[in-house]
Amino acid sequence: MVNKNYRTNYLLNRLSIDGFVNIKDLSKKLEVSEMTIRRDLGELSKKNMVTLIPGGAILKRNTTVEKDEEKYLIQTAESLMLEEKIKISRKAASLVESNDVIIIDTGSTTENLPKFIPEKIPLTIICYALNILFNVYENNSWKLVFPGGYFHSNTLMFESPEGIEIIRRIRANKAFISAAGVSEKLGITCATDYEKETKKAVIESSDTKILLVDSSKFGKVKISHFADLSDFDIIITDTGISKEFVDIIKNLGIELYIV
Repeated sequence: MVNKNYRTNYLLNRLSIDGFVNIKDLSKKLEVSEMTIRRDLGELSKKNMVTLIPGGAILKRNTTVEKDEEKYLIQTAESLMLEEKIKISRKAASLVESNDVIIIDTGSTTENLPKFIPEKIPLTIICYALNILFNVYENNSWKLVFPGGYFHSNTLMFESPEGIEIIRRIRANKAFISAAGVSEKLGITCATDYEKETKKAVIESSDTKILLVDSSKFGKVKISHFADLSDFDIIITDTGISKEFVDIIKNLGIELYIV
């Protein structure tokens, strides 16, 4: 069995890379009991280094965003509303069923979704972002489709006309889509213009469209419009959503999950 110093260093390393750790995964990886991992995380929590959540922990980060118009970087986005995004991902994963064909969009909110999908469930997953790919490629139960293209380092997304055409030829049961802004009047927007055509193709190719957004995105408008609220069947967000937007979503007949 690995010693405590090794476990602590391993935990901190995984937290610095992923921002989140799962107790069951760590127990298997380090070949120790889940109780041991809980104790290790509890000590890090007492040192104010992590926040404990059901099933794991998230890294505490001190990140200041100076302006809303700041250039989008996924490394910055990952550190904002992290606990809420993990809860959203967990709920989204609960909607995945055996033999589904799913599309996982680029973004910091969608990144953790694969970690909560049962490992043995047979799936076909279409993704086009490096951070999503790293979370799915090792699972032998999942068939993977990865449309290629030009790599955008600020979002970790691969994008190309050829990749978009592959998505248009695919038919998915469910698509899990992220956004940077949600407005009743101006629709659903993303922070970079090159994302929108891929997102539009995903919406066209999917049966059930599921929007994953933390509550800070409501009432915001970003540069590129790719959908309207009414295009979505399900929205998953956190408890910070305003009553105004709850009413707007319900009046549109969209299924709303608040986590």
